Amino acid sequence: MEPKTDSGSAPLTSEALAAVEDEEVLNKMLDNATDFDERRMIRAALRDLLKKKREKREQERGTRQQDLRQQGLSKGGRAGGAVSVGRASMNQPSMHKPPGQASASASTPFTRTAGSKASPAAASVQKCPAATPNAKNVKQMLLDWCRAKTEPYEGVDIQNFSSSWKDGIAFCALVHRFFPDAFEYSILNPNKPKENFQLAFSTAERLAGCPPLLDPDDLVRMKEPDWKCVYTYIQEFYRSLVEKGLVKTKKRL
Repeated sequence: MEPKTDSGSAPLTSEALAAVEDEEVLNKMLDNATDFDERRMIRAALRDLLKKKREKREQERGTRQQDLRQQGLSKGGRAGGAVSVGRASMNQPSMHKPPGQASASASTPFTRTAGSKASPAAASVQKCPAATPNAKNVKQMLLDWCRAKTEPYEGVDIQNFSSSWKDGIAFCALVHRFFPDAFEYSILNPNKPKENFQLAFSTAERLAGCPPLLDPDDLVRMKEPDWKCVYTYIQEFYRSLVEKGLVKTKKRL
């Protein structure tokens, strides 16, 4: 039996959801839905929509690259050389240092203070705030909230506050859930974690008023982020959303 809409006037179908091309509309429908089958169908529609957008962008990128190659061949060696350089640069691996080669001085990411930039030496002594004794239940509640909000997003599987966030995609997905017009999620590259961190933190600061407590440069030097730092940042983001009226809750994290 197909699930009913809240009004009960007509069944919600996969075909009707597939016709919706606005992520924000689907996100609101998911937030308001209470029926299990209905939520499952909406989540599937969100995943399909994000996939379509990504495929469309990749197709457009491929067309542009093909046009550039053809222009290079028609204009001769000079233009062709320029195209080759551009194509090579797009295929080059990230210049960031691999996580496995992180220096010992960057073993823990540190929080940033307004108007100052911590030195690498300070990274070894600055610590993220320790979890309070009664924070266990709050931590799990916040983790469940992050998982629920990012569930429709491809490439995101939040299981903890450390390794699940190391490529920056989870941060971007969480921010994008509340500000879907801020950037195009489908073109993000998990192999460019620094860019992902910068995008997520700057968007959260600009639209939610969340201070950028984490430094992307420190995060990319680590094999995995310190869970206390990620947890602290997500708490601050959650509070910012509550203050903006984007999240309604009876409990203060």
